Amino acid sequence: MDAQTYTTALAELRTLRDEVKKAQAALARLETQRDKQIFALAGYEKAKAERIAPAAGLSLADIVRIAPHLAPQPLTTSSGPPGTTVPAPVSDNPAVTDVPAPTAEPAAAVTTPGALAPSLNTSSSAPQPSTKPVPEPAPPAHPMSAPDALTAQAQEPRTLPSIPEGPEGDRWFAHTPNLASTHPNFTQQARSTVFLDTQTGVLVHRDQTIRLDLHAVTAAAILEAVFNVIPDGLERIYITAGDPWHAQADRHPFLRDAVAAWLNAPIPGWRTDTGRGKDRMAGHFVHARNPVGRYQRENGEAHVEIRSVGEWFDAAGASPAIVRDAFVLLWKALRAHWPDAVLMGSPSQTGRDLWTRTIPTKGQWADGYPVLSEELRGLLHATAGQGRTELITPPDVPEQLPGLVEYDRTFAYAKHTWKSGVGTPERVTARRFASWSEKEQTKALFGCGHWHVRVTVPDTWNHVGILPAPAPGERAWHYPRTLGTTFTTWAGGPEIHTALANPIQPWKIEILDGLLWTDGKPLDDWSRKLKEAWSSLAAQAELHGDADQRTAAHLASRAVRALLLYGIGSFAQRPRMVTGTTPRTAERDVPPDAEIIGFDNDTITWQRPTGFTRDPNAHPEWAASIWSGARAALLSQRMREDNTHVGALHAPPGTVVAFRTDAVYLTQPQNWPYHGQPGDYLRKGQLTGPVPAPTTEDELLALRDRGRAALQAAHTTGRA
Repeated sequence: MDAQTYTTALAELRTLRDEVKKAQAALARLETQRDKQIFALAGYEKAKAERIAPAAGLSLADIVRIAPHLAPQPLTTSSGPPGTTVPAPVSDNPAVTDVPAPTAEPAAAVTTPGALAPSLNTSSSAPQPSTKPVPEPAPPAHPMSAPDALTAQAQEPRTLPSIPEGPEGDRWFAHTPNLASTHPNFTQQARSTVFLDTQTGVLVHRDQTIRLDLHAVTAAAILEAVFNVIPDGLERIYITAGDPWHAQADRHPFLRDAVAAWLNAPIPGWRTDTGRGKDRMAGHFVHARNPVGRYQRENGEAHVEIRSVGEWFDAAGASPAIVRDAFVLLWKALRAHWPDAVLMGSPSQTGRDLWTRTIPTKGQWADGYPVLSEELRGLLHATAGQGRTELITPPDVPEQLPGLVEYDRTFAYAKHTWKSGVGTPERVTARRFASWSEKEQTKALFGCGHWHVRVTVPDTWNHVGILPAPAPGERAWHYPRTLGTTFTTWAGGPEIHTALANPIQPWKIEILDGLLWTDGKPLDDWSRKLKEAWSSLAAQAELHGDADQRTAAHLASRAVRALLLYGIGSFAQRPRMVTGTTPRTAERDVPPDAEIIGFDNDTITWQRPTGFTRDPNAHPEWAASIWSGARAALLSQRMREDNTHVGALHAPPGTVVAFRTDAVYLTQPQNWPYHGQPGDYLRKGQLTGPVPAPTTEDELLALRDRGRAALQAAHTTGRA
């Protein structure tokens, strides 16, 4: 093959690539249409999966996945009396095994630590991996549903990483040289900002309100119209309504493609911003809902961002003037605690910047908080999940629910920032843990730790799962609860504590390995100031005499929540995925490790992983600890002032329908006190039954919205 033939073949390959992309999009549309048709057919009272499957060209398992209630009877019931349930074998669950993973040293078995229950039992002999067939467990209180079992058989389990044995693993327990979080020695610069509703054309700049004549909702039209009326110094445009990047969504197979095309459309006199200054990022950020377009004049005289205000809060129809007032109130509330506070482009940037300004300049951590080794950061990234999201479907709950009540934890993450691990952790192997006294073990489990554990569900358990286990999928987790199930996972101290000291019965926990930090308060001052700002704004939202100002204060309080929520998320510092664009005429410049995620006649959009950066504020140990505490509080939380406990495990068995990060959905109301403090459970929605049990996330969200509207209507009627 000569050079000319090679070049020609490359051009042909690019053409094939484009055709494949289009064919995949067309196939996705047809598959969506097919699935909708299957779902509609499944609504017929005599519909049978055995007849629909060949008509659709799918397997029985695929049909049941789309319409779970069509699961064949042999999969869900035995040949015995009606209502007798056949337990799903543990092996059907891809992330759960009855064969313990071999370890290089004995596991320390923790059943009930001294401070939590009468005794602490440790074992000095490691269970040996069994080579015999595992017997089927006793009938579970909550069998795996047929769709879950079929899906589990079709997917491979995800195995969590562990720390290497010996010196190689010990080498991980260090911090990254010359990298630490320190107090900044500069002041952020404020950016001139406007607020634009692209539906009405209303633009607000400081105390001015201007109506633009937007002939289109392209980035080019927006920049032209805005800079015609505000020619100098503008650096940020917040879109308050209209979502202009979705204007041509019907022309693209995926929303992300539509956004990428909108951001990368050519703009005369402008080009993609290449960045300037330490606090600026270069290039567009392609996001389906809240993208960021970064542009600069070709002569370099102007740099501007187009952003969605949805990054901060849901404006919910608020005018640009009210949104502007919300940002002003937010800035004033923050200035009461940080004299140099500046609102940056996103809540994650602003939240983390404010945190750096609480780093001590004297005392033990005056030189900053060291950043963990890349190995430990990678381990935490792979083994520390975020919020619990779980939908419990029939037959584990009734097909017709007696009701659906939503309890949402107010400003939840702020409840779990009072203590975090600092410095470089120490390694606690199973042998070392077993050698400790009962008091030392209990103290360690109450401390700031991240533990590699083998878990066994009690043989008489009758409630929801407690500890997360890896499920198929890159970042998927589920919560095993089948009786006698044994699985291996990683979990934080708060969840270990809940498993050992829950109100029903303790679970069996075996320590395989662990990371244990010194207890500290690196986030306490930052969180306390944000909570005070939130409380002040929430009070204004309740008491202000002007309706527009009440709305603005409410939005500002939601923005404070976003500062903390996304600030914590930014500590996790996931491996970065960089999005970029390349002209079709320069296709050979696309990075060789990039994945092409969109293209048009002029531009190719791609993304590629870049791994961990040398971020001085990367602290995934703090995010992991807070997430663990929040998941544990969804199950059990003590309200000291009321001397009572709240959470899913304090509701009757069988009444939990779903978890969604900070919220739990139950079939009946609970007498849980609410004082409006961070972490309190607020009854946010309620539907009286019978209510069809949701089987998909969309169905749950639809019921959630109905429940909130119903509860709001009931409150309004009560006030009247």
